Amino acid sequence: MPHSSSDFASSHADPSRNLTRWLFVGLVILWLGTLGWRDLVPTDEGRYAEIPREMVVSGDWVTPRLDGFKYFEKPPLQYWATAVTYELFGFGEWQARLWTGLTGLLSIVFVGWAGGRLFNRRTGIFAAAVLASMFYWNAMSHINTLDMGTAATMSASLLAFLLAQRPDASRAQTRGWMWACWAFMALAVLSKGLIGILLPGAALVLYTLIYRDWRLWTRLYIVSGLVVFLAIAAPWFVWVQVRNPEFFDYFFIYQQFTRFLTNELKRPGPWWYFIPILILGVLPWLGSLVPALIGGARQPALRGAAFGSAQGRTLHAQGMLVIWAVLIFVFFSISKSKLPSYILPIFPALALLIGDHLDRAPRGALRWQFALLAVLGLAAMIGFTQLHRFGNAYTSGALYQQFGWWLEGTAVLALLGGVAAWRLEGQARRTAAVLVVCVAMTLGFSLGIQQFQILGRTVSTKDVVQAIRPWIHPGQPFYAVGTYDQTLPFYLDRTVTLVEYQGELHFGIAQQPSLWVPTYADFAKRWTADRLPLALMPPSTLPVLQDLHIPMTVIYRTTRFVVIAKPGQDYGAAAQAAAARLPAAWNEGKSLVAPGGQP
Repeated sequence: MPHSSSDFASSHADPSRNLTRWLFVGLVILWLGTLGWRDLVPTDEGRYAEIPREMVVSGDWVTPRLDGFKYFEKPPLQYWATAVTYELFGFGEWQARLWTGLTGLLSIVFVGWAGGRLFNRRTGIFAAAVLASMFYWNAMSHINTLDMGTAATMSASLLAFLLAQRPDASRAQTRGWMWACWAFMALAVLSKGLIGILLPGAALVLYTLIYRDWRLWTRLYIVSGLVVFLAIAAPWFVWVQVRNPEFFDYFFIYQQFTRFLTNELKRPGPWWYFIPILILGVLPWLGSLVPALIGGARQPALRGAAFGSAQGRTLHAQGMLVIWAVLIFVFFSISKSKLPSYILPIFPALALLIGDHLDRAPRGALRWQFALLAVLGLAAMIGFTQLHRFGNAYTSGALYQQFGWWLEGTAVLALLGGVAAWRLEGQARRTAAVLVVCVAMTLGFSLGIQQFQILGRTVSTKDVVQAIRPWIHPGQPFYAVGTYDQTLPFYLDRTVTLVEYQGELHFGIAQQPSLWVPTYADFAKRWTADRLPLALMPPSTLPVLQDLHIPMTVIYRTTRFVVIAKPGQDYGAAAQAAAARLPAAWNEGKSLVAPGGQP
């Protein structure tokens, strides 16, 4: 049965329901209302905005394409969801991020609801508030990647499993929640691949071995659950394989196994790679992390009368949460291919463990954890004054420092929230202390995440496209020379032609080589024959084109991007007017205008 709190906890068991509702309304407005405040940045945000755009434009929702090439690295669930959003609301930044924002927000709701039924209402509220205020969950809910949808669906399968196996669940509830568990695993597979079922399955096996609960397997509804799973997950895989015979080997062999077992993708990392990510990501609850994990592993099983059984049923809910978090963390730590977002599925489980710890801890026991937050906030206030040291050739130290001044607000909220919670905990006002920290840090992290626009706009091509708009015409050739910025096709609202560059599109290029220009020499021939062409490239590519005597006029230049047009062609009156305002130095000297070109 759900556990009961101490006398201290029960005296403050539930905050006002009205306050909880208003806090949730505020969270929804803040969470979703800020999705469109920042430009899309490469690589993931541009990629996962562009693929569904091409689905909408082409009408082909079976074969994912990136820049016109077949792209089989990931399944289509998020592409479909974003494409539906585009159909309803048009193309834009918030539309591209809506799936990640919604899945992150709905996970918070599900964690809170499940926590209330597995433990008690206050634990559920704490767990939801903790997850909303965790830096990594907040940040990744506002970045357009596949990992948030994957984490949400995988975590939902875990929560559905726990709800199905709780001791007081009826036969109908167990069956319904297990079917939901199988359905969520299917959605996780459609989101990221086989990890959507392999990792939950491995966690179940470990749980069974550790707690020797063999009878649990009789309550998994394996046959009917597999029917649910296959009905959701299988159709697309069959459909895309029929249309693309090359799909199976590339997706299942190369993407699902080769990348895990080898460092072919050149994403290696030491065994401790994810430790600093976990420490940063769990903030502001770093002080609660280890006590929550240890306490969760030591908690006794929930017990109750199972349906149709005199022996009763047990569930080590906290133990399963610990197994889930540790297994996924270790699994990706030993992988040969690592990215920071891979451990995102552990955070809902950690939020439940921390929420349970916050509810159980004796009076005054959390004061040192809140004090730690205040100290970290003070240290961050000092550290952010030195952010200018990160300046480089592409992004100036002044911009980094401008971003740092906004981060000072996050640090101040951490300091004030920690101090206020420390005092409230000393006054036996646990609920108020926890919610103060959650509100302060949810606001603080949202502030910092949105102000990343100061740095993000320097790597996005949104400003580039706006600047060259007078030269853009429907159907004209547009090249990406020696590079491929993932945000460019999305902001251009069209695909581009790659020149002497493959990157992650190597598989698609092998399937459709006619869409690619393999060498600079081939590009020179096409450029000469084209009408009204444009090309984007890094500045270092200009001397190469000069050596090929390619006629060009620079129409846009920064430390990161250069855009050229073809001299002597009529791009229109708007382009002529814009050209008159260009810095003359851009087209002075042989380094910018090749022989035969006209400024």
